[in-house]
Amino acid sequence: MNSTDFFEHIEEHFESTLPFVVYRKPNEEKIHALLQDDETLHEVHDFSESGFVFAPFDASTSETVLIPAEESFVMELDSFENEMLLEAETILVNHTNEDREAHIKLVNRGIEAIADTAMKKVVLSRKQNIPHNYESPVEIFKRLLGTYKTAFVYCWYHPNVGLWLGATPETLLSINNRRLHTMSLAGTQKTSASSDVVWGEKEQEEQQFVTDSIVENLSTLVNDLQVSDVKTQQAGTLLHLKTDISAIINENETSIAAVINALHPTPAVCGLPKNEAKEFILNHEGYARSYYTGFLGELNYKTEKKRARTRRNVENLAYSAIKKHTHLFVNLRCMEVDASGAQLYVGGGVTASSDAVAEWEETVNKLQTVAKVLRTT
Repeated sequence: MNSTDFFEHIEEHFESTLPFVVYRKPNEEKIHALLQDDETLHEVHDFSESGFVFAPFDASTSETVLIPAEESFVMELDSFENEMLLEAETILVNHTNEDREAHIKLVNRGIEAIADTAMKKVVLSRKQNIPHNYESPVEIFKRLLGTYKTAFVYCWYHPNVGLWLGATPETLLSINNRRLHTMSLAGTQKTSASSDVVWGEKEQEEQQFVTDSIVENLSTLVNDLQVSDVKTQQAGTLLHLKTDISAIINENETSIAAVINALHPTPAVCGLPKNEAKEFILNHEGYARSYYTGFLGELNYKTEKKRARTRRNVENLAYSAIKKHTHLFVNLRCMEVDASGAQLYVGGGVTASSDAVAEWEETVNKLQTVAKVLRTT
């Protein structure tokens, strides 16, 4: 299938108000799409289901939704290059003094709570509406593909939930052949011309908090837990600190639901300890995150290898066993698009050493990074 036909199928599905998801995994060329046959809202109950999952930050406020592969038209496109990325003018995000003061006040309240309670870190966020000329979400998705080669890029739609797009740099977890991989991602700074990247004490401390928490939460569920050295990862025009974490899960004793519950929400999007930080967020942020800082991706996705050939080039008629894999991503660098424009969501980790003004500036940088794929013309 060529790219024109591929994207036309998605456009027609969207115009028919039918659920779909189209996505590309980090550092890959192939683009995948699931076009659901009808408008049914399939909910996930115990994560034993199979398909593409879309889950909220707080399960008590929104449904965890599945697009089942078995009830969808599945398409793949080997690669796509967008040559039209920079022809239109990029939207510039305008911030009011009220926006600035409200976020600084929220961050200072978080710093005070850290000083007075058992909290070590809390991730505080905000959303901003960006009015823009309506265009097809497929066109926005194409620009995301060209802009974020190393991120998980997606466009997800269900008429009963909404339209979401994003380019997230963070893996929640992947499971293949009992091998589990996750990551700890924290700290943010803008890219620069210099090859030397210097990280401050606050960012390094925040990264260590996240890593320690993930290791602790997984320790009773897995074996052979391995933690990499900290390295710098680029996501668009931003840099983050990243640690890779891997382990072996016992499929007979540990369910995917148990692993997901241990990891989500991660310290990188919620805080530490998890319960205290989440309660602070729900009580003080002043808006519902919905699917921002939730997770999405392939859940128990079934793949079947093609028939193998022997050295004599005689076809082996026995198919290999069906394998299932799970690859989930944290829903960061995302937007919800509706008739009023694009709702952009951004946040940052707050610790005892945080500076509220610097935290505000971090959200400004992140907003502009997401908004660069929107256009004024």
